[in-house]
Amino acid sequence: MRVLVTGANGFVGRELLVTLERAPGVSLRAAVRAGADLPHATEVHAVGDIDASSDWSPALRSCDAVVHLAARVHVMNETASDPAAVFRRVNTDGTLALARQAVVAGVRRFVFLSSVKVNGEQTAAGQSFSVQDAANPADAYAVSKLDAELGLREIAGRSGLEVVIVRSPLVYGPGVKANFLRLLRWVDRGWPLPLAAVHNRRSLVSVWNLCDLLGNLLANPRATGGTWMVSDGEDLSTPELVRRMAHAMNRSARLLPVPVRLLRAGGALAGREAEVMRLCDSLTVDTRPTHDQLGWSAPVCVDEGLRRTVAWYLSEAAP
Repeated sequence: MRVLVTGANGFVGRELLVTLERAPGVSLRAAVRAGADLPHATEVHAVGDIDASSDWSPALRSCDAVVHLAARVHVMNETASDPAAVFRRVNTDGTLALARQAVVAGVRRFVFLSSVKVNGEQTAAGQSFSVQDAANPADAYAVSKLDAELGLREIAGRSGLEVVIVRSPLVYGPGVKANFLRLLRWVDRGWPLPLAAVHNRRSLVSVWNLCDLLGNLLANPRATGGTWMVSDGEDLSTPELVRRMAHAMNRSARLLPVPVRLLRAGGALAGREAEVMRLCDSLTVDTRPTHDQLGWSAPVCVDEGLRRTVAWYLSEAAP
């Protein structure tokens, strides 16, 4: 089976190439924005900026399946004058152009990495997002992912392309950025963190578990047409995540019991309301259909995923 991985030089893409290289009978082709050294791919194709006019035909030639990872991801400090248009150009128009060209090229299966943000930004206590829930995207990134999902379903209905969608929560591992990297740095520096009073639950997925599922979806006949949730299988509160990080670093977790309402007020005053929300609110996903219908379970436990991530951080990303 010849597989095209887009965004192959990204955070998830590089690990997926390693995962798929170990699969018997798989030949790997990588698509990147510009030239990159990817030793695990047989071929590397530079496709430039992604939009409705991108020409994917050389990369798609003779491919059996596509894993589409390339995207404009959620931006913490947005600088675009019209973020919605930029997200749509890359994440919606670019994805659908790739899918249409995949149909012409005779590709059988199209695996699309979407986001749990399609479901919404937070879950109520004791509840989890499932694929049956109505979509409730709250920002331009999530809207662009939902529109791509809907467009892919339409293309599949007309062409027979086997579309498979994965909605992922926060992915961590070597190369992780944003809030997760900040937490690693704060724990490493021994800073006291005002998070002991936070009683939330968050679903996370290590890059190793996500890539294992993506590999499963390439060939699993029960995956066709489905939307699948993924996680490590253990939901953590923010203070528990900090404790686990500290244990992996052989550090002490310094947690202070500051009321959540004060954290939210401070975040609003500092212009970091969204970041504080992600530290304090719950967001969990229901992965039971993924386990029960696909026969898949996460091969890497949370503690092992954190241990590997901490090892990368200490060797490459620590200040």
